[in-house]
Amino acid sequence: MLDRRDLLSAGLALGAAGTAKAQESWPSRPVRIIIPFPPGQATDTMLRLLADELSRRWPQRAVVENRAGGAGVVGTEAGARAAPDGYSITASTSGTFGINPGIIANLPYDADRDFAHITAVFTVPLVIIAHPSFAPRTAQELLEAARRDPGGINYGSGGPGTSQHMSAELFASRGGVRLTHVPYRGSGPAMADLLAGNIPMMFDSIPSALPQIQAGRARAIAVTSATRASQLPDVPTIAETLPGYEAIGWAGLCVPAATPRLAVERINADVTALLRDPAIAARMVELGGTPAPQTPDECTRFVRAEIAKWREVARIANVRLEG
Repeated sequence: MLDRRDLLSAGLALGAAGTAKAQESWPSRPVRIIIPFPPGQATDTMLRLLADELSRRWPQRAVVENRAGGAGVVGTEAGARAAPDGYSITASTSGTFGINPGIIANLPYDADRDFAHITAVFTVPLVIIAHPSFAPRTAQELLEAARRDPGGINYGSGGPGTSQHMSAELFASRGGVRLTHVPYRGSGPAMADLLAGNIPMMFDSIPSALPQIQAGRARAIAVTSATRASQLPDVPTIAETLPGYEAIGWAGLCVPAATPRLAVERINADVTALLRDPAIAARMVELGGTPAPQTPDECTRFVRAEIAKWREVARIANVRLEG
């Protein structure tokens, strides 16, 4: 006859077998990836590439669902309220998870507590670009010009609270200078005004700015990443002038907080394996990003650090938006 220890061991073995079987059969239906922006934006482009690759490897498709609106708030809130079963994944970004918590008082989601973070997918440096007629050619010269004329240098951005705006505010804060923000309704109109000479400079993502730099219509001054960007290897970093400065755009994946850890780890394993695939990594670099695989714990620490950094920048610059 089986004693109590034998029965317990048998029960544990059956439980483990059941869990393993559930893992092997997952996903048994399509998995949606909620992107809180319209099609064509960098996060959408990169994650569609990832979704296509996951669909080739999973027994069910990964389906992209664009839920745009409210600076990414609409789609992110939908992701927070989704069933915690591993079948609804949300794109986390530097704007929706890093910046929004510090500038929107009544944000309808908590970027830390409402989600379990899986991994970052890619990072994108920004670059200070200027009209060719703008005198400063380096970050140091820009700081010196701003000190001589406090508030006299205008810079454009895609709008208040964007990564372009906040990266410039971080630069001004770390450099001890004052610049004047000129917000636009998107980076496209800001770039058009820069090319026309109506504003002297702006911070913009490398994928957006690179064609203008390569064509000689705009000049790169410095990149915002901690190390030089592979797409602009001859352009110095801001950190070479202001040690410790770093401001990057990024996107990752997360699920509702109550999602089982096994599902989080399964998605993490499959996604990070793709991000380490040389062909996929090369394609991401071509699109202007850098693959950034992380463990779930690393990703959680990263998001918390981003929230703390941008909350402090928002406080210093007094940046607030209505939710």
